[in-house]
Amino acid sequence: MPFTAPPLPRAPLIQPNPSQNHLLAALPGPEFDALSAHLERVPLALGQMLYEPGTQLRHAYFPVTAIVSLHYVTESGASAETAGVGNEGVVGVSLFMGGDTTSSSAVVQTAGMAYRLDRDVMKVEFERAGLFQHLLLRYTQALMTQMAQAAACNRHHTVEQQLCRWLLLTLDRLPDGELVMTQELVASMLGVRRESVTEAAGNLQNAGYIRYRRGHIGVLDRKGLEKRACECYGVVRTEITRLLNDVRYRQDGPPVG
Repeated sequence: MPFTAPPLPRAPLIQPNPSQNHLLAALPGPEFDALSAHLERVPLALGQMLYEPGTQLRHAYFPVTAIVSLHYVTESGASAETAGVGNEGVVGVSLFMGGDTTSSSAVVQTAGMAYRLDRDVMKVEFERAGLFQHLLLRYTQALMTQMAQAAACNRHHTVEQQLCRWLLLTLDRLPDGELVMTQELVASMLGVRRESVTEAAGNLQNAGYIRYRRGHIGVLDRKGLEKRACECYGVVRTEITRLLNDVRYRQDGPPVG
């Protein structure tokens, strides 16, 4: 049975601020204010490399309107996306998980804004063992679920199913249904040949689910995409929804009565 997704909260189309990132917004006032003093708002351009494999991470990034893709790159230069990070999370989990470097790369998939935090400040705040640490560890669990499901999906499901999963997860992180994305970039995300993406996208366009032109992908029928997608989308979406429910619960407090 296809997974039918309830709506996720979206970042409002207003001037970017740290509260548009769900992890930062979950912090109580005093903790949020203390951390905000160290946050730097930065624009992220499409295709910008935030870090490469083996390089030392200098910042953690909290996206608010941008989306960042985490890639694993082979010695031959081939790559595939292992996870995407939007305003539900943070880029740079290695900083608080015991390492300053990572074997993956992080590249901007959708241009937008983010807030970055110096690695030393990140470590100090994490080691306070307060709510910030708990939120980061909770997010890491959701990120690991996304990575594991992507690995299984790339191995066992068709390119069309993978494309549906990827489109839906990306759409969940955008304020509208329009993606600025070339087929070459999509192929790189999925770790497949461009021709395979062209065929899969053509099938979805002929079915009336998407519209593709000049590097823009518009989603016309979300429910149709959900029917074509494999179960991997539902697994990842459920885990992200659990994370956001936990975040909102801690921000708003337990229900009264």
